[in-house]
Amino acid sequence: MTVRIKVNVAGCVGHARCHAVAPEVYELDENGFNVTAEKEVPEELRAQAVRGMRACPERIISIEQEED
Repeated sequence: MTVRIKVNVAGCVGHARCHAVAPEVYELDENGFNVTAEKEVPEELRAQAVRGMRACPERIISIEQEED
């Protein structure tokens, strides 16, 4: 299974909480804003992806799981 992450990067205000709890999943720019507009990650990073999504106070992250 593959996990697809989608981030409304325009809605990011730079709290960087997603990256703090899931640094292997979410990428930030030099100012702390999420730049991960869309990304596929392996199933083993699913828990981190979900933690990062839940940590976002703006709720701009969504996750879909897809069959390979």
